[in-house]
Amino acid sequence: MNLLHTALSLAANGIPLLPLQAGKVPFGNCRTCSHNSCGGRPNMKTPGPCHCPGVCHAWAAATTEPAILASPPWVAAWRRAVCVGYHPGGAGLTVVDLDNADAIAWAHGALPATRTVPTTRGQHWIYRGAMASRNAVRPGVDIKSTMSYARYLGPGTGTMTALPDAVRALAMKELSPIRLVPQAVTVPAPPGNGQCRHRTPAYLDRGIAMAEQRITDASSAIHTTVYRTFLAVLSVHGRCGCLTDAHMARLFTAAQAKGETARHCNDAWTNARTRLGL
Repeated sequence: MNLLHTALSLAANGIPLLPLQAGKVPFGNCRTCSHNSCGGRPNMKTPGPCHCPGVCHAWAAATTEPAILASPPWVAAWRRAVCVGYHPGGAGLTVVDLDNADAIAWAHGALPATRTVPTTRGQHWIYRGAMASRNAVRPGVDIKSTMSYARYLGPGTGTMTALPDAVRALAMKELSPIRLVPQAVTVPAPPGNGQCRHRTPAYLDRGIAMAEQRITDASSAIHTTVYRTFLAVLSVHGRCGCLTDAHMARLFTAAQAKGETARHCNDAWTNARTRLGL
């Protein structure tokens, strides 16, 4: 019962947990939910357990509810489990899984320091903030956050820091998004010293943060919300060359965390640019 005790302690701190069996993999769906026939979590895009009492739907089973974690079906699973898993995105976290010494050396030079947890072969670097998960973003490096799970290997050491754009940008490399390029558009010179006001970090960062939050807070009509948010961002920042791939990565990541695919993100971005004549 030590694993269950650990899970209950972590759940009290808002970390969604699930048992992992031999091979560090989740328990399979029950017969009722086999192949998502229950309809509870189609394609596992919605976090949380379905209505059956079993430990179903992999990462989506992760929960903070003590009554579920300690229910008879889950207790039976804890007895067979070999370790505790958790859903980083559900806890508002991102795990950069560094699988070997080369990956660790790369991270020390490319990423800001944060809380570090030793693993069997490498380290987990844990950041505050959620994003889309991606495997093999570079040799020996995986990103585990939304729609993913990670092993709980202890509290680690160091101070947890905010999820940096450098990590978000890593996940975007696989998406091959449309790159922003200077547009052949005549824009009146701004007043004052002639510098674009959008290049003021606080102004641009605030706008991107508000756009991310708008997508994150959407509870319905996700496609429409993403498109309108992209349209709003491009209408303000699309003509002056202020947007970078890192800003675009943040918006795409927020959209994918809500279940949007890379294709939908690209389509929404393209349609917004077309509407604005960019």
